[in-house]
Amino acid sequence: MNEVYEKLLKCYACFEDKIDFKPQAALILGSGLGDYADTNMKVEAVLDYHDIEGFPVSTVPGHKGRFVFGYVGDVPVVCMQGRVHYYEGYSMQDVVLPTRLMKMMGAKVLFLTNAAGGIQQGMKAGDLMMITGQIGCFVPSPLIGANIDELGERFPDMSHIYDEDLQKIIRKAAIEADIPLREGTYLQLSGPNFETPQEISMCRVLGADAVGMSTACEAIAANHMGMKICGISCISNLAAGISPFSLIHREVQETADRVAPLFKKLVTDSITGMKTFL
Repeated sequence: MNEVYEKLLKCYACFEDKIDFKPQAALILGSGLGDYADTNMKVEAVLDYHDIEGFPVSTVPGHKGRFVFGYVGDVPVVCMQGRVHYYEGYSMQDVVLPTRLMKMMGAKVLFLTNAAGGIQQGMKAGDLMMITGQIGCFVPSPLIGANIDELGERFPDMSHIYDEDLQKIIRKAAIEADIPLREGTYLQLSGPNFETPQEISMCRVLGADAVGMSTACEAIAANHMGMKICGISCISNLAAGISPFSLIHREVQETADRVAPLFKKLVTDSITGMKTFL
């Protein structure tokens, strides 16, 4: 058996042994949304990453490192409080293991969130951007290696990786809540260093509107498994060369925390609006 798939099955066996809950949607929480489950979900169960055999554990400060199971409105959701990043030293297979595991749990939709640097003209710190496309070729594809046929086909199409129908739901939720919402392309770089001004110039030429250190690889793995995907970035800072100030992680976190109430409402209203797709 493929080693990656064998590890995934062991993680799923741990979940089945400890949790009696079948989610229909999966939510990965980025910076600023770490306490989303505490305030916006009716929590039914919690599973710490340490209690899952072989599961990668986030080392980023502020990431709790656990799955939370419960309801957002009437929608059963599994929520990741703390994602794993490639820059932490994990293999890309480990980085996307949580995404694959949530699909095996039963989730049909993956809702990705993150904090990102703004590149799009006119952006400011605190903006929210719905992801309509991505550039993920600057980090290794999670599909490199022997294909796991049980998960998906060898050469999956990526033409519509962010589902257009889910985008309509997010737009509607933003309009009804009077929340300004930008749209654009997200580009993933490896990190953990922030980008140089020259790298940001390159990203802009390539068509990126925001840049970060996660998300695109998770979307690739989810698309491979047939999940519907949507995503929102919190523009926590203007990218290097655009902002006149040095980039500091603490300020990224402070901006994400400041915007969190609006971000949480948009995520909640969007998830409840997705009920017909689940």
